[in-house]
Amino acid sequence: MTDRESEDHQFSEGQGFDDPYEGFDLEPPEFEVDPDKVDPVDSRVLTDMLDRRNVTSDAVEPEKLLDVGLEYMHINRHEQAAETFERVAQFTEDDRLKQEAWTNKGAAHAQLEEWDAAIGAYKEALNFNEESDHAATAETNLAYALWESGRTEQALEHAERAVEIDPRFGEAWYNRGFFLLERGLAEDALDAFDNAIRLSFRNADVLEEKARALEELGEYDKAEKLAEEVEEMRDEAEQQLLE
Repeated sequence: MTDRESEDHQFSEGQGFDDPYEGFDLEPPEFEVDPDKVDPVDSRVLTDMLDRRNVTSDAVEPEKLLDVGLEYMHINRHEQAAETFERVAQFTEDDRLKQEAWTNKGAAHAQLEEWDAAIGAYKEALNFNEESDHAATAETNLAYALWESGRTEQALEHAERAVEIDPRFGEAWYNRGFFLLERGLAEDALDAFDNAIRLSFRNADVLEEKARALEELGEYDKAEKLAEEVEEMRDEAEQQLLE
């Protein structure tokens, strides 16, 4: 969004890897790679192999493949992550897993600032279950993507929908507050920010927007105090990064 720092889109945690963790491998044992035909460290090998023309559905474990996509996200290989999540959706018969995969695919596109692709993926996710936790995440992320693509009216509608689905989703309340504040509804925005904070979604961005809402309402002393706290939080974060 133009008036706040860029934030990561939420994506799911997946099932995790076995303990002890043996490390991330682009060449899982169930997919043998012939080094005479492909470069085994090519980041596209896995997704190219996982094509329905080459692999049958019963030869793929979608949950493990989802974890591979999440590992791509963690190492900022968002293009490969998007391709992997799409294949999860193709191979699984579980609608909940399909929804999770499409939501994560949208998050991967959002990290690449491919807003139209992100919007399409989030809308695809919402075709399955409109009341699940993944649906709330998809609605929240969709609102953000719509805002970035200039569709501000639709953005607020989906932010409202997100808090209806999951009233305990702090980031959804934050987004709702931001969109309300952009429309000049500072009092309603302040309530939304307070809800986000009560739900443990408390960070510099939320406090900064809350300070902006307080300024709009003439609460200058409170706004100044919050602004000072935001500056301290960001200074601490920068110092930790340097260390």
